[in-house]
Amino acid sequence: MSRLDKRSKMSKTTRNILIGLAILLIVALGGYAFRSTHYADHFLPDTFINDTKVSGLTAQQANDLLHERYDAEEFTIKQDGKEWKTIKKADFGLETDFSDELENMIDQQNSWRWGVASLFPANQKLDLNTAAFDKQTLNQQTKALDEELLSLNDDKSKTENAKIEQDENEFIIKPEQQGDELDTKQATKDLKQSLIDGKNEFDLDSYKKEPAITADDKDLNKELDQLNSVAKTKGTYQINGENVEIPQEKIMDWVVYKNDKVTLDKDQIKQYVKELGDKYNTSKNNTTFDSTKQKEVSVEPGTFSWTIATDQETEELSKNILAGEDFKRAPIVQGSADPSEPLIDDTYVEVDLKNQHMWYYKNGDVFLDTDIVSGKPKTKTPTGVFYVWNKERDATLTGEDYESPVDYWLPIDWTGVGIHDADWQPTFGGDRWKVGGSHGCVNTPPDVMKKLFNDIEVGTPVVVI
Repeated sequence: MSRLDKRSKMSKTTRNILIGLAILLIVALGGYAFRSTHYADHFLPDTFINDTKVSGLTAQQANDLLHERYDAEEFTIKQDGKEWKTIKKADFGLETDFSDELENMIDQQNSWRWGVASLFPANQKLDLNTAAFDKQTLNQQTKALDEELLSLNDDKSKTENAKIEQDENEFIIKPEQQGDELDTKQATKDLKQSLIDGKNEFDLDSYKKEPAITADDKDLNKELDQLNSVAKTKGTYQINGENVEIPQEKIMDWVVYKNDKVTLDKDQIKQYVKELGDKYNTSKNNTTFDSTKQKEVSVEPGTFSWTIATDQETEELSKNILAGEDFKRAPIVQGSADPSEPLIDDTYVEVDLKNQHMWYYKNGDVFLDTDIVSGKPKTKTPTGVFYVWNKERDATLTGEDYESPVDYWLPIDWTGVGIHDADWQPTFGGDRWKVGGSHGCVNTPPDVMKKLFNDIEVGTPVVVI
């Protein structure tokens, strides 16, 4: 066989092989293309949705498979490492029709990749959001479950916040108490979200209720300091020249801590102020007086007195205490005298009706003394603690049956009684008052009266005993 024949024979063989290969390629491509049309409405090989294999399934077939899976899926709630309750997710209103989502997934895939899909497995996620649950059923079931969870706390110890309490002498912080009760509100909220997120288990042990306020809470300690600054306030009244301290235990009783606010029980404060007035008001209580000749006597109230203004003092005392600062002051009063000073100090006039004598003490020393003539038996000079509320020269004293001009007039009460000169009296002292006494005034020798008038000041106490 010639070389030409051999070459011709080889070329024919090669051509046949090439033709065969081309046919095979065309057939293969045709088959691949045909198979690709299958995956236009089927999931590619090795495709998983939420870990469920859906390879080669249509959207409807995959939906049926997922429906079967989720319809049987259970949700387990654990407590203390043990199962407390297991409920089918379907009972919570889980809707397992994912047709639209699955159709969209198929539309998004490249059907021509079916041949290499096994090399790149796809695990797609189906988002089980709220749209996957019937909202009404989910809400109803979780609400009912919340009530069951709440009943679990019946046998559990309570968790308590740190709080302020009052002990014998001050306010203190009672530390928080860690119990084993559940925070059911948060547990129910998170349980619901776990269902939505597609979880299958929920552990209650991580929902032990924690104290919201601890002993080192800054705001709580600030309130404690404020409370104690108020409760430990030292209040002192200056009454009749003495210091009257408000008992610490009373202030503690008055302080009220409610709704994170510091207030005072004003009814109790008012009662205390009233009791203070009952004890010290010089308008109602007799005054002990160390007389010149009668020794210690008890003198009735007169024009020189004061009365604690209960309502005003209650308000002022409340302000002082709430300020949280120690204070010392006189109470608010109505009257003619200063409540902080002794009603009768070391400058005063003493009129002794029994001894028919008068003394004027100035800074503790006798400035003058004299016999006097007081009111006659039918118009006796009233006894009490009075004061010189005016000084008048050349006055005319009048009454129903008299008119008496005087040179010096010192009124001491509101009924017309006072001290004045009486040049018509032939004598002073003794029993003159019984037969020639006044209509109630203190008749004084003119020369002594002049001296008294010129020296005495308005406001000077006059004690008539």
